[in-house]
Amino acid sequence: MSQLFTGRRAAAALVTAALLVPLAACGNDDSAKDKGAEKSGSSAVPKADLTVLAASSLTDVFKKAGAVYEKEHPGTKVNFSFAGSQELAAQVREGAPADAVVTADTKTMDGLKADVGTPTVIAKNRLVIATGEGNPKKIDNLKALTDSKLKVVLAASEVPVGRYSKQVLDAQKLKVKPVSQEPNVRAVLSKVELGEADAGIVYKTDAATAPKKVDAVDIPDAQNAVASYPAAPLKASQHGAAAAAFVKWLSTPEAQKILQQAGFQKP
Repeated sequence: MSQLFTGRRAAAALVTAALLVPLAACGNDDSAKDKGAEKSGSSAVPKADLTVLAASSLTDVFKKAGAVYEKEHPGTKVNFSFAGSQELAAQVREGAPADAVVTADTKTMDGLKADVGTPTVIAKNRLVIATGEGNPKKIDNLKALTDSKLKVVLAASEVPVGRYSKQVLDAQKLKVKPVSQEPNVRAVLSKVELGEADAGIVYKTDAATAPKKVDAVDIPDAQNAVASYPAAPLKASQHGAAAAAFVKWLSTPEAQKILQQAGFQKP
């Protein structure tokens, strides 16, 4: 009798095990799906409040680009801090809480190798001579800036646009005595806009932001300088993946279209 009972119990156990196998398989499938979802989710851009340190000449275009990026990435906020590239570099070295940096020259970015990830050039720019609206002083070339009667303002030599300005003037063996040397390109533009200077050397894109207040006198390519804008995530960022994603986005066709519509050249 006990052998019969034992046999029945074994058979019941086998039936139960047979029933549990499909259920276990289903459970494993669900688990696999969850892992797959997690894996898939990890490839998406994480939500974060980003702080991007950017060159002054990017002020207008980056505000537009940032709004587009936020719309494409709900839950992500991009906050910009604009200043001269040399100021941005100082902030990075001092440990300012930020996630990415974009400078107006490769020299400044090269000096931050210990603090940034791999830089990517996202755009290029050219210089122009900014004058008052209508160009009242009839300034038509770089040589005209040597006229001692003109109030010419330049950016300081440690600022990328100031360094580029010195480069093009030196190449033409022209000596210009500025009435002031400004900390960034927007300060140069502002002096001309306000009539405090007759002319100044700025980026083409900056002059384009004030078409009703200044005129832009082109500098021939053979006499001009090309400014490169490298972007890189900061190693100290608390949102490394999100910062890297934003930097990568700056090279996408959509971001490039925004930059080029503002007058920046292809990288």
